[in-house]
Amino acid sequence: MQSDYRLGVLLFCGGALLGCASRGPSRAGPLIPREVLFGNPDKAAGQLSPDASHLAFLAPVDGVLNIWVGPVDRPHAATPITRDTGRGIRQYFWAYDSRHLLYLQDTGGDENWRVYCVPAAGGAARDLTPLEGVQARIEAVSRKFPAEIIVSLNDRDPELHDIYRVNILTGERRLVLQNEGFANLVLDDDYAVRLGQKVTPDGGSELFARTADGEWRPFARIGADDSLTTAPVGFDKTNTVLYLLDSRERDTGALTTVHLVTGKQTVVAEHPRADVDDVLLHPTERNIQAVAFSIERKEWRILDPSIEADFAYLKTVAPGDFEITSRSLDDRHWLVVYLQDDGPARYYHYDRNAREARFLFTNRKALEAHRLAKMHPVTIKSRDGLDLVSYLTLPPESDPDHNARPAEPLPMVLLVHGGPWARDEWGYDPYHQWLANRGYAVLSVNFRGSTGFGKRFLNAGDKEWGGKMHDDLIDAVNWAVAQKVADPGKIAIMGGSYGGYATLVGLTFTPEVFACGVDIVGPSNLVTLIESIPPYWKPMLDLFTARVGDPRTPKGHKFLLERSPIQYVDRIRRPLLIGHGANDPRVKQAEADQIVSAMRQRNIPVTYVLFPDEGHGFARPPNNMAFNAITEAFLARHLGGRFEPVGDDFTGSSVEVKTGAEDVPGLREALAAIRTN
Repeated sequence: MQSDYRLGVLLFCGGALLGCASRGPSRAGPLIPREVLFGNPDKAAGQLSPDASHLAFLAPVDGVLNIWVGPVDRPHAATPITRDTGRGIRQYFWAYDSRHLLYLQDTGGDENWRVYCVPAAGGAARDLTPLEGVQARIEAVSRKFPAEIIVSLNDRDPELHDIYRVNILTGERRLVLQNEGFANLVLDDDYAVRLGQKVTPDGGSELFARTADGEWRPFARIGADDSLTTAPVGFDKTNTVLYLLDSRERDTGALTTVHLVTGKQTVVAEHPRADVDDVLLHPTERNIQAVAFSIERKEWRILDPSIEADFAYLKTVAPGDFEITSRSLDDRHWLVVYLQDDGPARYYHYDRNAREARFLFTNRKALEAHRLAKMHPVTIKSRDGLDLVSYLTLPPESDPDHNARPAEPLPMVLLVHGGPWARDEWGYDPYHQWLANRGYAVLSVNFRGSTGFGKRFLNAGDKEWGGKMHDDLIDAVNWAVAQKVADPGKIAIMGGSYGGYATLVGLTFTPEVFACGVDIVGPSNLVTLIESIPPYWKPMLDLFTARVGDPRTPKGHKFLLERSPIQYVDRIRRPLLIGHGANDPRVKQAEADQIVSAMRQRNIPVTYVLFPDEGHGFARPPNNMAFNAITEAFLARHLGGRFEPVGDDFTGSSVEVKTGAEDVPGLREALAAIRTN
């Protein structure tokens, strides 16, 4: 959700925006249509039923993602079992009875999720949580209770989620535990509430264990430095051993076991440079079989010899990094997906007994007709010596000797991830491919505060929003210029959520560095951001304030304003495009409204695009493609890359351009065209 550009040659023809051939190298391949990159996938999110009799996946019905079910080895014979006509279904899973599927859906991006159950054979979906203005979370699903799941609801108190046991067949709901102040509750496979977590005033947390008689006793204290790198993972088959990710007394998050009776803790796996990134448990025995660590690429470490031969075989099946997305309860059948940086995801059904993997489908077959770019891991040194693991993508024609450096400096897009407690990873990224295809170098940086690289790296981002976190981005830009990757006069900054904030910081704190910026659902005022968090985030408020700043104190309030782009609007010198969802519960629409208003009061140009049926990001493909069509024209004007005409990409979108349409070539004409059709 990021990009930028410089002036290209634009033509207007009957109100449609047309893109002339790139001013870049003549060897550039054809434009990859936005529909191929950002439209609905052919099939995605495949999952085996627990008895391996059926395969489910998401695929469009009349342009909207729905759940399809069919025979395991004949996905072409699948039929849709849901008929969503709105935002599409994005989160679903099989019930353990192998006869039903469950999915979550909100309204317009408001994140008030409801849980639905639908028969695998087709039929009406049952709303299991039919409550207005309430957020449902699925807390536990156990093979021991195939007709029941554990759901938490904040219907009693908007700030706290109580625990309910829900029958998926009848919708009957029974209260298990009333939440008295816990930010998080952990259950075992018997649906017993075992642990509760409370955030402490310093931003750390305390774990409490629930006794058999329902009392709570202190279990573990987690300091502020370890609060984002220490957390429960689950339990063993006996429910007497806790799997705990733990960075206490070390830098990186190790996987440990804690015997709940004796308290004995044992390190199972650790890495000196990376936190445990993933854990593979046997579906019924619940023993740890493998763990993964990610630095530049994801690497698995096998702990259970019984799967060594399986992994060895799977490495030979297809290129890329593989993930096991689901397993049958008898563990004979696995669904395996292979991820590449320059191609679609490939799904296989793996029969362990036969040791045979059968190809099922790719998620976007149309990608196979296009030349895609490689994503190159690079490590950049920050000015104070931190290793910033980053990913560089170049237009294929710009790097004839394949040394991850272009023949000449290119316009570049600095693509900043959200979170900020998240990370960029290697693999296929539609935004990297899109921008590289349009003629840009694309650089994504894991700046300090990103997760996965140990607590020292993560904690180095504390209270550094708009400070050293931004310095890291500037250091990466300087690296790209020094390496002759980027033309220093043609660099854009773009991102969503925290990346949107980073974009606003880039244009206000370092106004001469970037040629333009694209802010997607980014906050402009850190005080109002924290003061307007959703009520169900309130139990975690001290964690946010410890790491970002505390508006409840005069000193903290002043500090947060100093790090807020809204305070420095008069410094903006370069073009800005803003996209926001009207229903965003995390970064309210007011964050965009206030900076747009401040810029207009000062006669500073800004283009503001609003989607009334979206939340924190653009989930509906028509909205995503509409915003990206606008972004292409905006970037082409300011960075000089190639672009695709708007064409039909506003069709079906709720796009509203509140101001600044005249600053994006062809935008007014394109909007007028859809209003007259």
